[in-house]
Amino acid sequence: MEHRDGFFAGVRDSAIYYQCWQPETECKAVLLVVHGLAEHCGRYMNVVNHFVPLGYAVYGLDHIGHGKSEGTRVYVGRFAEYTDTLKLYFDLIRLEHPDKPVYLVGHSMGGLIGALYLLEHQRELAGAVLSGPLVKMSDDLSPVVVLMGKLLSTLTPKAGLMALDAQGVSSDPAVVQAYVNDPLVYTGKMTARLAAELIKAVQRIQDEAAKITLPLLIVQGSADKLVDPAGAKLLYDTVSSADKTLKIYEGFYHEVFNEPERAQVLGDVEAWLEQRL
Repeated sequence: MEHRDGFFAGVRDSAIYYQCWQPETECKAVLLVVHGLAEHCGRYMNVVNHFVPLGYAVYGLDHIGHGKSEGTRVYVGRFAEYTDTLKLYFDLIRLEHPDKPVYLVGHSMGGLIGALYLLEHQRELAGAVLSGPLVKMSDDLSPVVVLMGKLLSTLTPKAGLMALDAQGVSSDPAVVQAYVNDPLVYTGKMTARLAAELIKAVQRIQDEAAKITLPLLIVQGSADKLVDPAGAKLLYDTVSSADKTLKIYEGFYHEVFNEPERAQVLGDVEAWLEQRL
């Protein structure tokens, strides 16, 4: 396969890092990977190594404030900075592949970014695969914490609130260790502003998900400790897509593409894509 990387100008002219992997033959479709909170697009090599040999081109970007991209770590002034930058990147991909179907593949917070992106731009896409999408806040999140987050978002927006538990990423200890040791993974606390923007974004997608009509596949681990698994069912029930599929993997943790049994998940995604091509 052919690998290429570089930077493009995102929101506020920030340098946004991207990578793409092309098959040696002409590609039949494009997968646009939208990564999750605190990580980067380079963590999706299981997706790359599975789909590029099958004739798919895979593109990914590091969100602003993530990975090799510019910006204060895990901070945005408003959540739309993610979707606006994704649109800029999509337009660059479309220049390279004007006639190929593009499927969005969003994981975790990337699933939320992807779902919000669909509200505005689903006509440009052939379909979407959302993995462990962050579309529901935990029932354990108290109103007091939410209120404090809103206050801090206004008073000290870059203050750290909470960090992800790396143990919840995967049931594979090797994956967890690689995550912890990855210098491009941010292991500090999420900023107050991003936390507040996340809550608003989750509420918006719950309010407007019925506008989504394109073919949709949702994959979710039942033992996900980082994202409420009930969100996947909530999203599935709310979207208006005539062609929609929900797959729950019993006992799987958050990153279903990085679980020991990931071949099953990748095979299911492959089958879903091939049926629609």
